[in-house]
Formats: sequence, C-alpha cells, structure tokens
Amino acid sequence: MFKFVFRRSTQSIGAIIALLVLVFFLARLTGDPAYLYLPLDSTDAQRQAFNALHGYDDPIYVQFFRYLGDLTQLDFGMALSRNRPAMEVALEAFPETLKLAAIAMALALVAALVVGSLAAARPGGLFDRLATTSSLAGASAPDFWVAIVAILIFAVSLGVLPTSGTGTALHWVMPIGVLMLRPFGLLTQVVRGSMVGVLSQPYIKTARAKGVGRRRIIFVHALRNALLPVITVAGDLTASLVNGAVVVETIFGWPGIGKLMIDAIVQRDFALIQSTILITAIAIFLMNILIDLIYAAVDPRIRHQQA
Repeated sequence: MFKFVFRRSTQSIGAIIALLVLVFFLARLTGDPAYLYLPLDSTDAQRQAFNALHGYDDPIYVQFFRYLGDLTQLDFGMALSRNRPAMEVALEAFPETLKLAAIAMALALVAALVVGSLAAARPGGLFDRLATTSSLAGASAPDFWVAIVAILIFAVSLGVLPTSGTGTALHWVMPIGVLMLRPFGLLTQVVRGSMVGVLSQPYIKTARAKGVGRRRIIFVHALRNALLPVITVAGDLTASLVNGAVVVETIFGWPGIGKLMIDAIVQRDFALIQSTILITAIAIFLMNILIDLIYAAVDPRIRHQQA
C-alpha cells in the first residue's frame, strides 16, 4: 500500500508542476494588469512604473524562474486585487467550496444508493422506469441552465429562496440542489446496474430461499458487493464537483474558490490565479488518493494487487 501511495504521489506531483507551468504562461495571456489597476487616464510612464514594481516588466522567462524560486520558499506572491498574500486569500475561500461539494456529494450518494437499489429490486417496474428517467434527466441537464431556471422559479417567481450569499440555511438550498443533480443521476444509474448484476447471483437466491427479508437482501447482502463501481464513480464525481463548483458559485455568488478563481482571471491577478489552481489541484490529488484507499479497504483483492 505504501508503494502504491508513493507512486501515485510522485505521478501527481509531476502533473501539478506541469499544470502550474501551464497556468503561469496562460495567465499572462489575459493582458496587462496595469490597465485594470491604474486609472483610465494613466500615462505610459505610470504603467511602466506599476509593472516594474510588481516585476511584470521583466522578460517572461525571468518572471518564470523567479516564480519557481519563490515556490521553493512557499512564497506564492501577493494578490493585487486584495493586497494580501495570494495563498492566504485562496485558503480562506477553499473551505466554502469544500463544504458545498461535500454536502452535495453526500446527499447525492445517499439518494442514489436508495433509489438505485430500489429500482434494481424490480427491473422494468414503474419505480424503475421513473428512477431511470429522472436520473438520466439529472445527469444530462447543464448546471448553469438548472441554476438559472431554479433562480427564476424559486427566487423570482415564488420568492421563497434567496439568490445569493451564505447567510442562512435557505441560501444553501439552491447551490446544493443544483450541484448534486448530476452526481445523483450518474450514481443512480451505476448503483442500479451494479445491483441488478449482484441480485442475480446464486447467494442472493439462496438467501431468498432461506426466507431473508427483501430489505435485508438489498441493503445488507447485495449493496456491499455492488459498491466497488459506485466508489470509483463517486470518487471521480467528487473531484469533478470541486471544479464544477466554479459555475454554481459564480451564478449564486457563493464565496468559494471557484468564484475567486473567476474573479482573479477577470482582474488579471496572476498570483491569485496560480494559488487557486494549486489548491484545487492538490485537493483533487488528495481526494483521488483517499478514494483509492477506500476502494482497497472495501475489496481485499485490490490491496494485494497494490502491494
């Protein structure tokens, strides 16, 4: 297991470094920050002085090697838009994204396990058809469209939910509901397909012949053996939720790292862009490692393969 974690860590560190290099150069294609942070009537001399102050007047390769040198000292630069250390700003925003993604994923997983298992108990039945149709619709609907429609219905027309912010529990309803819709749809399909296969196994038929209750067969005997593909897909979806939260956070004004990343790009805040990308990449790497460990704990065969 240690060898497996070490190998995955080495691969991920290389990928994160490559991502940071790419982001460094792409961020500077957004334009000259001086035009945003100085008055419209600023002179060329003022813009040159601004760029010299922040090191933007140096050749790009000089800026890059200086950036690498700063990284070795854990110096991620100052956020121009906030006049604070960029990493400090990003770390303050990340917990909001993590809470949103964790709650959405937990609710989606629990709902998918229940709905998918019940649908698999009677394939082709009315509940199975309803569950399949609703889950496919949820998996196919774009987040931005669902978010806009939810605002029009629940905030504008009915006036029962706020459109943005995090002040009360009601502020969480629409962001979580929109964010969990796609994972719920995909996981329901995976749970149903996996459970249909498990419920046809001989040991399930033996349990039925012995008079074991239907609920116990589904949620105790069958569900555990159907979890492996569910864990794999849930892990990938959890990582994608951190990225996918960008759209939801922007639409609902959620003060997470996704919205912060968009604001940093618009404001040409290079240090903040790089810090938000770095935190997101590290979070996805850690989640993938955690999912692999859970996968190995559920299936002993995986532990032997990874040893």
